Amino acid sequence: MTQEEIRKRLEELAEDNYKEFSASLIPNVKNMLGVRLPMLRNVAKEIARDDWKECFEWKDIIYFEENMLQGMVLGYAKADIEELLVYLRRFIPKIDNWSVNDSFCNSFKIAKKNQNEVWDFLMEYRESNKEYEIRIVAVMLMCYFLDDNYIDRVLEVLKELDASKYYASMGIAWAYATAWSKYPEKTKKYLKEHEIDSDTYKKTLQKCLESNKVSAEDKEYIRGIKKGMK
Repeated sequence: MTQEEIRKRLEELAEDNYKEFSASLIPNVKNMLGVRLPMLRNVAKEIARDDWKECFEWKDIIYFEENMLQGMVLGYAKADIEELLVYLRRFIPKIDNWSVNDSFCNSFKIAKKNQNEVWDFLMEYRESNKEYEIRIVAVMLMCYFLDDNYIDRVLEVLKELDASKYYASMGIAWAYATAWSKYPEKTKKYLKEHEIDSDTYKKTLQKCLESNKVSAEDKEYIRGIKKGMK
């Protein structure tokens, strides 16, 4: 499909009510059509079955959904991890909101089978001060590296990331809270022994309280911490 054909397809799938709802959740996005995520994923899968590289040559991206599609296509494309990471490096600078960031991360499931290569790639961004470069590291680590082989390294890297910008801090907190749900004793001990950004720490505690995967006992422990912080 050409870019024009894809754009027409997106315009046909757009819903005004969904646009209004979705736009309220994603600040500073003014070019949204209002296409639901399942529909976008279907289009992305069609592109991935065709000449998927062609969509990275689009010259005039008008809509939020076009940018979202590029990230999803990387998750569905059949290619070697080395080639996909080349295109991912081109895509990352285009990320300017949490929705595109997180939708890409959730789609890039090939990372689980290629942890070594993806880890090395992500570590190239660990010293970045750019909001969404940091968020993509945090969310990718959360999605694909919270396992026995990587958990210790993940906790350490999350602490080192620049949490000065809001959506970076939220991504780091989300990753810590998910780590807590999977490795409660290890994560609890790490956070007790290592000082992290105070705002991120507060966000982490709040996300743990909101999680249905964190135990009632740990939530009581967290409430005690929060009470002592006041």
